[in-house]
Amino acid sequence: MRVLRSNKEEQKMETYRSTLGTTTLVSLLSFLVLILRTEAQIPDVCVLSDTNRPPENSDITVVCGTEYMDLSIYICPVYQALYNQSLMVLNNEFNKPECFGTANMSAVPPVLQFKIPLNESAISACNSIFKVTTEVGTGEFSDFSNVQFINISGVINSIDPSAAMITYRPQIMYMFSCRYPMQYVLNNTEVAVSGVKLAMRGNNGSFISSLNLKLYSTEQYVEPLVIPAKGLSLKTKIYVAVTATNLTDRFNVLLDRCYATTNPYPAVDSFYDLFVGCTRDAQTKLSLNGVDQKAYFSFEAFRFVMHKNQTVSTFYLHCVTRLCEVSSCSSFLPNCDGANRRKREIQDVSDAATVSSPAILVGQLGSEEPRPASYASQTGLQSDNYSSPVVAVIVCIVILTIFVAAMAAYVVLHNRRKPLIQ
Repeated sequence: MRVLRSNKEEQKMETYRSTLGTTTLVSLLSFLVLILRTEAQIPDVCVLSDTNRPPENSDITVVCGTEYMDLSIYICPVYQALYNQSLMVLNNEFNKPECFGTANMSAVPPVLQFKIPLNESAISACNSIFKVTTEVGTGEFSDFSNVQFINISGVINSIDPSAAMITYRPQIMYMFSCRYPMQYVLNNTEVAVSGVKLAMRGNNGSFISSLNLKLYSTEQYVEPLVIPAKGLSLKTKIYVAVTATNLTDRFNVLLDRCYATTNPYPAVDSFYDLFVGCTRDAQTKLSLNGVDQKAYFSFEAFRFVMHKNQTVSTFYLHCVTRLCEVSSCSSFLPNCDGANRRKREIQDVSDAATVSSPAILVGQLGSEEPRPASYASQTGLQSDNYSSPVVAVIVCIVILTIFVAAMAAYVVLHNRRKPLIQ
């Protein structure tokens, strides 16, 4: 009986050892997998990649776009440093999922991508730095003593998962920044249509994505202006609204200059300024500027003298626009005090956005149109149909007739009073 009990105990012990070994093996394998994931084992696509090396400062590419800041980092060096995409984050904000990037292993070379929307809430969510700087205006806009820029900056850093007192992983830190001028560049080479949004180019970055110019018929800016084929009457009031979209509440729209040309392109030698700096056309009224995300002004329809032989005069309106920070917009309006007014410099203009109108047609008649000829004939005023030379001849004949009749009457009366000779 004792022998049998001993054999059973040995069997139990053997089973226990086997179970313990299996459990230990599974635990070791799990721990090894965890270590491999933590240690960021290099993916197959990185083995033969030219970027399979330690991290360098040049590994990051920053694109300052019109709606997003796009950041790309070579991911193979990240793995080389014993990290992976789950351990790289914007500005150490590891508790916010939106601050992590997305690995693109199909790219050549593979990259880790971050996309930051250009609005203040998204920028501040991951604790990026949002700073406005001011510089002295130059060139055509020297009347405006200040020009503002936005600088958005931050860092993509690694998170070390080591719980021990020491680590063998290097700290990775990629710094980035984008400088967005609030006075920005757009070469408008296509005819713009009123109400159509214009996309800004992102060569140097541009903080807003579009501008919108519309023409209205009333000062309430509700009824769109309808331009007939025969053209508007001279001196017709035209109300213009320039609006920015996708714009943070920190900034307003500021019109620097609006002018008219006889062709749809703004970059021409021949133009007529409605207003620029302190100079303003007498019929132009600037009613809202630099205090909202839209700007309003009005002017009266006119004709270009070069179109004097044409039935309809056609011109296009162009407005040079920039942005200003709400708290300081008043300081960016031109100083038109005669004693302090700065002399304008004649230089090429950079950092200017121009939004254009559709064709504006103006006829030869004024707002008070003359009555048609048929009206005169109906009232019996036939003389309205005569030309000026004919009327002049008729008047001369009448005067001459009256003069001759007067002379004849004088002669007759004079002969009757003369005494007879005895």
